[in-house]
Amino acid sequence: MSSVYIASSLLPTPWGEFTLHGFEDTETRQEHVAITFGDVTTGGPVLCRVHSECLTGDALFSMRCDCGSQLQAALQRISAAGQGIILYLRQEGRGIGLINKIRAYELQDQGADTVEANERLGFDADLRDYTVCKAMFAHFQITQVNLMTNNPVKINALTKLGIEVTERMSIETGQNDHNARYLATKAGKLGHLLGQKD
Repeated sequence: MSSVYIASSLLPTPWGEFTLHGFEDTETRQEHVAITFGDVTTGGPVLCRVHSECLTGDALFSMRCDCGSQLQAALQRISAAGQGIILYLRQEGRGIGLINKIRAYELQDQGADTVEANERLGFDADLRDYTVCKAMFAHFQITQVNLMTNNPVKINALTKLGIEVTERMSIETGQNDHNARYLATKAGKLGHLLGQKD
């Protein structure tokens, strides 16, 4: 899996003017974007988030997850730092797609946790593939990142792609009564580093 650069445009946001860069996966034709602020081609570690698409959280303000608040926090941190990048990957529902995610939510409404719901639908707990990140980072000549994540799987995935994660930066935000069990499941079953220091 690889990606090719397509085009860039300005992206004004409440936190400053970012630049939006479009990429297309050469095998699946899936479209992904990078969102940059400042000069990310300086050669040193770049403040970074690898964020998987979450329509319900990112665009519809769902409180069932912490995705939307993490995306906003990443944009805010990058703007405050004056430099950084977000790779926004089209991997809805940890890779199962939007409709299956809604099916999984229906099972969660009936008592399943987020991992159990995916498994009942015949999926692994997490089907995301980060291979596409390699070409995206290469486009910006980025080889080192300070990664905003709670997920050690992302750290390992980027390391295997030849990207040095010089620092893991916790990004815990958006906790509420609706996502308490979801976050507990991510920590307990998926190994997310919640409630820990960087």
